[in-house]
Amino acid sequence: MEYFIIALKIIVALSLLNVWLLQFNKSTKWRGGNAKNMIEEFRAYGLPAWMCYVVGFLKVTLSLLLLASIMYPELENTAAIGLALLLSGSISMHIRIKDPMFKFLPAAIFLAMCLIIALI
Repeated sequence: MEYFIIALKIIVALSLLNVWLLQFNKSTKWRGGNAKNMIEEFRAYGLPAWMCYVVGFLKVTLSLLLLASIMYPELENTAAIGLALLLSGSISMHIRIKDPMFKFLPAAIFLAMCLIIALI
């Protein structure tokens, strides 16, 4: 079970780091509304651009903490629960603007993974 949790941590953390560091200014099929980049996505949700940077900072920091929790288990719950809360917010924003389900499916999967990490 330990290796399974480690695998989940790596998958979640690297996926979120990819979204926020490598895909930030790129168009993807998962962007909310008709957004072409992360700033446009936050605007589609009716949120100010500065909020994008706050959420991005939190997601990157918590993703790094999730990776660090492989060696420092005391970081695990903080990182997993923090990411779960942020991912819940992502899902609610997609629902709020009536995005089709496929657009928030990745966030839902990562939310489930974070909950497994935190609860097992």
